Amino acid sequence: MTHTSNAELRAAADAVLARLVGDGTGAARLREDQWRAIEALVADKRRALVVQRTGWGKSAVYFVATSLLRERGAGPTVIVSPLLALMRNQVGAAARAGIHARTINSSNTEEWETIQAEVTAGTVDVLLVSPERLNNPDFRDNVLPELAAATGLLVVDEAHCISDWGHDFRPDYRRLRTMLADLPPGVPVLATTATANARVTADVAEQLGTGSGSDALVLRGALDRESLSLAVVQLPDAAHRLAWLADHLHDLPGSGIIYTLTVAAAEEITAFLRQCGHTVASYTGKTENAERQQAEEALLANQVKALVATSALGMGFDKPDLGFVVHVGSPSSPIAYYQQVGRAGRGVEHAEVLLLPGREDEAIWAYFASVAFPPEEAVRRTLDVLAQAERPLSLPALEPLVELNRTRLETMLKVLDVDGAVHRVKGGWVATGTPWSYDTERYAWVAKQRATEQQAMRDYATTTGCRMEFLRRQLDDEEAAPCGRCDNCAGPRFTVEVSPAALESAGGSLTRAGVVVDPRKMWPTGLPAIGVNLKGRIPPGEQAAPGRALGRLSDIGWGNRLRPLLAPHAPDAPAPDDVMNAVVTVLADWAKAPDGWAADAPDASPRPVGVVTMPSRTRPQLIHSLGERISAVGRLPLLGSLAYTDHLADLSLPRSNSAQRLRALEGALVVPAPLREALGAAQGPVLLVDDMTETGWTLAVAARLLLRSGAQGVLPLVLAVRG
Repeated sequence: MTHTSNAELRAAADAVLARLVGDGTGAARLREDQWRAIEALVADKRRALVVQRTGWGKSAVYFVATSLLRERGAGPTVIVSPLLALMRNQVGAAARAGIHARTINSSNTEEWETIQAEVTAGTVDVLLVSPERLNNPDFRDNVLPELAAATGLLVVDEAHCISDWGHDFRPDYRRLRTMLADLPPGVPVLATTATANARVTADVAEQLGTGSGSDALVLRGALDRESLSLAVVQLPDAAHRLAWLADHLHDLPGSGIIYTLTVAAAEEITAFLRQCGHTVASYTGKTENAERQQAEEALLANQVKALVATSALGMGFDKPDLGFVVHVGSPSSPIAYYQQVGRAGRGVEHAEVLLLPGREDEAIWAYFASVAFPPEEAVRRTLDVLAQAERPLSLPALEPLVELNRTRLETMLKVLDVDGAVHRVKGGWVATGTPWSYDTERYAWVAKQRATEQQAMRDYATTTGCRMEFLRRQLDDEEAAPCGRCDNCAGPRFTVEVSPAALESAGGSLTRAGVVVDPRKMWPTGLPAIGVNLKGRIPPGEQAAPGRALGRLSDIGWGNRLRPLLAPHAPDAPAPDDVMNAVVTVLADWAKAPDGWAADAPDASPRPVGVVTMPSRTRPQLIHSLGERISAVGRLPLLGSLAYTDHLADLSLPRSNSAQRLRALEGALVVPAPLREALGAAQGPVLLVDDMTETGWTLAVAARLLLRSGAQGVLPLVLAVRG
C-alpha cells in the first residue's frame, strides 16, 4: 500500500475505535501494537499472534479489523470464544461500534437456524462460536465448511487453551486446525491471549501456523499492570479468612470478585457474607445460566459488592472499573492466577489484588491433578470397546463399558479425536482404526510442569521480593522489574487483624454441621449391557430417603477436619469426640427440619427406630463407633450391620463411574439373618450409618437391600460427601 492509503487506513481504524469505546470527541487512538496487528490483518492479510496483558485491548484489534474488512467486502469474522460471559460482553461491545454480532453456543440452540440464515444473507458481521461447536457433527460437517469458505477473518480468542502446556487446555480448540486448513488463501488469522509464557506462546504459534516458518506477525508485550496492587494476607485458618472478609470487604474499592477453588467454598462464603450484611452473589459451574447472567449484570451495574466465584467466571469477563480481586485459596498456577487477577483495574487507576492462601489448597490441587488424562490401560480399553462395537456408541452407552466418569471420558475422546484415533459422528463415537500411541513422555512432562507451577505459587505466597515482578517472570516477561506498588515493595496496606465478633461468627458458620444427601432416584443407563438387570427409575419403595452428612470434603470448614480423618491411609480409630458431638448436632437439626421427624409437616419423616451400620474393611472401628454412640445418644437399638460377600474381594470400587461401581456392588452386600430379623420387628425407618459417600450408589444399593428385607424406611447418615 502507498503511504497515503496507509495513513487513510490508520485514520479509519482510529474512527472505529472511537465508536467502540464511546468517545464522541474522536480523540481515541490505537496503541502502536494494536495498529501493527490491524495493519497486518487488513492491509497485508497476514496471520498474527498477539500476547498482551489483560486490559491491553486485544478485542479492539479484531473489532476494528472486522469493521475495516467488512467495508472492503470481506465475509464475516468468526471468533472462537471459550466462555458465555465473554460472548455476552463481546456482543455488546461490537454493537457500540456498529458491528452486528451473533453467537452460536449451548445456551441458544433454538436460534441456530436463524443465525445461520443471517450469516448466509450477509447481515452478520461477527459470529462468536464456542469451541465445543467445532466438534459437533452437524456443525462440523455442514456449517463449518461453509463458514470457512466465507469468513473474512478468523479470530482465536484465549488461544492458550490450544496448548496442553497452558493452564486451561481445551481439546475442542484443536479442531481449529481443520478450519485453518480449509480457509481460502489470503484469509487473515488472529490469535490472542494474555496468559502465555514462552513455552505456551511457541506451542500456540506452531499449532496455528503462526510460527517461525510463516510470515506471521508475533506481538508480545510487557505484562505489567500499573493499576494493580498485589498483596498476600497470611491468616491462620479458614475462620480468620472469613472474618477478614467480613471486616474488610467494605474497605476494598468499588466492586469485585472473590475467587474460591471449589463450588462448596463459594457457596459457604456467599452465605456467610450475606449473613454479615454484605451484598454478594455466588457464581459457579453449578449456577444456572439465567442466574449467571443475572449475577454478571448485577456486578457490571455495581449492584453487588462482589461475586463469589469459581474459575467459571474467568476469561473474557470485561468490567473496566472492577476494583478488586480476592482469592480465598491459591490457584495451582501463576499463569492462571495472573489471568484471573487481570479482571481488575482495566479502567481505573487503582485496584487491589489479594491472595488469602489456605491449608486446604494443596489437597484441592492434588484432587484436580488426579483427574488428569487417564492412564494408558483406560484409553486402550475405550479404543477396544469402540473397535468392537457394531455401531457408534454415545457417551451414556460407552460409559458403563469403561472405568471413567463421563466428564473424563468425553475429554479423553476429544483428545483421541484430535489425534485421529476416534471420530465423532451422529449417534456417538467410532474408532477409526488409525494406530495410536500413548505419549507417556508428554503426559509425564505436563505433570512435571504442573508440579513446578504449584511450587511457584507456594513461592509467590512467601516471597519477600516484588510480587508483580515474580508473576511477570513466571510468564517469561523479559521486561519484568519491581513494581513499587505491591505489599513487599510499598509495605502492607491491610492488617491481618480481625474483630472478635466477626471471628466468632465465622467460626460458628464454619462449624455449623449438616449437608443434605440427596438419594439416587434413577439407575444409570447401560447397566443391562454389562450384566446388571437394573434400569429406569428406582421404585419409591426401594429408594433411600434424603439423608445427612456432617460436611463436604471440599468445604473450608468441616472439610479441613474430615479430610485427614478420611484420607486413604489414615489409621482406623473410633470417632473423635468433636466429630461425634457434631454428628449429634446434625441429628438434632435434622429432626427439626421440614423433612425431619420432629417437624409438624405433611412430608416429615417418621422417627427412626434403630441404627444399622455399613460394613468396612478400611474403617470398621470408625463406623462401628459411630453406630454405637448414635445408638446410645438417641436411645435407639443398634440393629446390626450389613455384610460384604466374597464377591467383593477387592474394595477398590470404581469411584466416579456409576455403572462400573454398580456392577462391582451387584451381589456384594447382604443383610445377615439377625439383622433381617431385627428389621422385621422394627416399626419404622432406620438410620444407615457410613463414613463417606461419593457417588451415592453404595447407599442406594444398601437402602434397596434393607427395604427389601423389611425396613420401613432408610435414612442415610454419613460423615462426609466427597466433592
